[in-house]
Amino acid sequence: MAERVSEPAATFHELTAEPRVEQIPLAHLSIELGHLYMEDFAAGPARLADQFARVAPWAAAANSSVVPQRVRSAGRTPRVSTCFLIDDYFTQFSSPAEVLPQLQAAASAHGLEIDYLARESACAEADGVPLARLVATRLTAMPAPETNGSRPTVLESGWLCNGQRSPHEQGHEAMGRRGGWAPPAEIGARNHSVFLDVELWHDKGGRRVYSCAFLAAVWQLLRLGMLRHEGANVVHPKTLTDGFPDRWEELPPVVKLRENAAPFCAYHSLSLLPGRFLATEHAVRVILDQIAPQPELLDQLVERSERDGLTVSPDLTDRVDYVLFNGF
Repeated sequence: MAERVSEPAATFHELTAEPRVEQIPLAHLSIELGHLYMEDFAAGPARLADQFARVAPWAAAANSSVVPQRVRSAGRTPRVSTCFLIDDYFTQFSSPAEVLPQLQAAASAHGLEIDYLARESACAEADGVPLARLVATRLTAMPAPETNGSRPTVLESGWLCNGQRSPHEQGHEAMGRRGGWAPPAEIGARNHSVFLDVELWHDKGGRRVYSCAFLAAVWQLLRLGMLRHEGANVVHPKTLTDGFPDRWEELPPVVKLRENAAPFCAYHSLSLLPGRFLATEHAVRVILDQIAPQPELLDQLVERSERDGLTVSPDLTDRVDYVLFNGF
């Protein structure tokens, strides 16, 4: 879960020196049917039933939404996959053998199929690849106007914002006048600022604990097929032949549940979530806005999408959509 901090936070290298990126199968759309946390499971089967009852109409509508329509208009059949994320990073509860059949049954009762299950801890590290740390090295914080360099960088502080923070006085002379207060300001604000300062991680006792928002940003990048390690794919969905294990650590990072499912990664993602995720997903978009994708990977995706009946924006947030609904 939390990782030990034992190496430099970032490695600087020439982007042109990166190995050639591996191509991977891509769906047109990845639909996230929800997250499962300990409190959701503890609330009993009625909570899961309510989750999927609320999700089902939106999932049905997603199959005729903008992305599938564009693909059909190009004379192609849309490839749509579904996924579900389970929190085993902050708290491990029950066991996969108990939880996952209940989850599948609740989805099926409302006409839904989950193609892929993923563990949230896999957004920190999967199959020996430190995914969260890999994403951290691609953060390019927005240059705030009139910055004087007194604040530590995002890789030093673990905090990322979408603009200029309020100035902070380190001290002032006795009996001297205090400097004037200034409000924070969002970069690119329209009329008024919506300023957000996001904690990405904190280090405690020599271990790094990533925030929900940062892991959710990694999750989006995984679904969008935007992560590689030394040029190689980092997403390897596995099919289980002997049922679900008793321990979360024994469950693969991403499990493929349906044999004929469209690919896990996709050109676009859609997340169907309760409204309580609004703040976290706002933070996710702030993080994605400040990620520098590998240029070769981005060029590859744009070229492939055009052949596949879509046009992919180079802006990551243009490829991420949400439906947030009321309830629990």
